[in-house]
Formats: sequence, structure tokens, C-alpha cells
Amino acid sequence: MATGRHSIFGVHQPYIANDAESFQAAAAKGYFAQTQDGGVYLVDFGEFHCGVVDFTNPDAFEWFKGIIKHQLIDAGITGWMADFGEYLPTDVVLYDHSDPLMMHNKWPVLWAQCNYEAVQESGKADQLMYFMRAGAAGSQKYTPLLWAGDQSVNWSQDDGLISTVPAALSSGIIGNSLSHSDIGGYTSLYGNVRSKELFMRWAEMAAFTPIMRSHEGNRPDQNFQVYEDDEAIDHLAQYTKVFKRLTAYRRAVIAEAAHRGLPAQWPLFMHYEDDAHAYDVQDEFLFGSDLLVAPVSQPNQTSWSVYLPDDQWVHLWSGRPYTGGTHTVPAPLGEIPVFYRKDSAFADLFQQIGASK
Repeated sequence: MATGRHSIFGVHQPYIANDAESFQAAAAKGYFAQTQDGGVYLVDFGEFHCGVVDFTNPDAFEWFKGIIKHQLIDAGITGWMADFGEYLPTDVVLYDHSDPLMMHNKWPVLWAQCNYEAVQESGKADQLMYFMRAGAAGSQKYTPLLWAGDQSVNWSQDDGLISTVPAALSSGIIGNSLSHSDIGGYTSLYGNVRSKELFMRWAEMAAFTPIMRSHEGNRPDQNFQVYEDDEAIDHLAQYTKVFKRLTAYRRAVIAEAAHRGLPAQWPLFMHYEDDAHAYDVQDEFLFGSDLLVAPVSQPNQTSWSVYLPDDQWVHLWSGRPYTGGTHTVPAPLGEIPVFYRKDSAFADLFQQIGASK
């Protein structure tokens, strides 16, 4: 993102509600996927129905690209979420007569390409950032930033805080260098509500990822919000400062990722390929090659078991040296287990960050 200017964030998606002003005009031009009898195929989103912009129609593709240019970029929006893209119904009729079953996985690629071309053609690629919700093989070229999805607001391994780690590692290995998640999670259903501690632990982890961004969730009034609690505000401020102080290192990590096609968040085995145990670790990650992050992913913890590959490590907060192996380390709220390699070129920076807490 460019500096020295205000960033305005928006959300965009490849559907048009059937009561929107532009719906009838787009339908008349044949820009929507159709039903078997030639009508506009409407997708039920629960509270409203939408037409699916048919990206196999070159005219529809260019028309929607123009919407991105005019309604987002020209309006001064500097970042947006390119939402959805994975909901192509399997019984639609497409402009190019391709099989919707075969096109289903390609659909988010076309959606990402539409955003990518709009940004490139605007001449403002160095000033704008968008992130994708969905993806498939081929999305990598068109996806500058990936999002981990609507995690549950809980501690579960399959869809809670720690699920974002294997999501980042697996997507990174297949070419999506940068990813992030909603701090605190998003999905709250059937009594599953966000706690203050969960939000704070998630914020700690996010400070050591490429992007740090929070979300109120799908049921804001029923869930903890950081702006309701002074301690949580102070904690978020602390880790926002950590994120900012890491700028020089983060830029180096992202520059290397862009140059070499590497992820920003590495599985441990990428740097320690001879370490057999490293291949089984899914709840820790390397942020670049020099920082090891082991998020606390259970409530009410004051210490945490961490696996360190064979190297010379320094605990970020205490400055205590560690070698390889499994260690139980202090992890009170506010001190996510993070270690840096002793011989890192950024060791002085890391030492300053740890001392400034």
C-alpha cells in the first residue's frame, strides 16, 4: 500500500441483486448466467436473490471490470475484499456453453483475474490492494493476498484460531505467498461466541503475519468487541506497535517471497528439511526464515509447549537462548511464544522489539 494517503476499504462481489438499479440493464445484455429455459439464474443468498455475472462472456467480463474501475478505483477506494466467487451453481447455462461442473473451480480464478486486470489497467497497482476469498489452480497469478475464510470464533483445531496456520502454510506452498485471517474469527452460530481472550490471542498471532486486520464477526452484538474493553484495546495497541516495528523485516520477507515465489509464512520443514519432526508440525510457522511463531491456541494458558528445530534461538520477550527440541516456555496473555534465529541479520531489531514490550 502507498504511504502518505488515507486508505479506504470496501467489499465487492461478482453478483448483482435483482432489485439493484443495474440488474435489468445487465440482464437485457445477457450478462448473467442463465437457467435452462433462458431466464436469469438467481442465487438465493437468504435475504436477497442475485444474478451471477457470466465471466465466460467477454462483454460481461469487461463490463464488470469497468465497474471495479469506476465504482472502486475511481471513487478513491484503495483496498477491497473481492468476496465470494465460489458459488457457481452446477446447473446454470453459461455463455460459452462450458460444463458448469467443470467451470466451478475455474470460477474464482476468473473472478480474481477480473480484479487483477482492473487494477493493472488502472495504472495504480502500486497503490491498491485487494484480497480474495476463494481460489483454485491458476488463482495464484491474480491473487496478491489471500484470506483464510470465515473461521469460527473459537479455539477449535478444525475451524478456529489455529486452523489459520495450516491454511496459510498449505496455500503458501502452492503459490499464494501472502494470506491473513480475521482477528477474532468471524462465524458465530448456535451459542458459539467470541471471548475476550480469544480475540487477544488472535491479535498476538496476527502481528507476525503479512496483514493484521480485525472483524466484528457475523453477529457483532453477541460477541466480544475490542472497543468495549480497555485492557483489550491496550493489548491490541501493543501488538499493532509490534507489527509496525517489524516493518523492515516484513518488507524483506515479502520482497523475497515476490522474487523467489516463496510464502511469507513457512512450514518449519522449508528451512529445516532434514528435520523429520518438522514435517509434522502444523501449529507453528516461520515468518520468513528468521522468526518462529507458536500461537497459543487454547484458553487459560500461562505456558506453552514449543518445538524448535536444531538451531540457535532467542526467545523474543525474555532474550533467553534456546536450542533445538521441545520446550515449555512462559506464555502469559500478551507474550505469544516467538523466537528469532540468533544469527539473523535482523537480530538487533528483534531484540529492540522484545525489550520494548
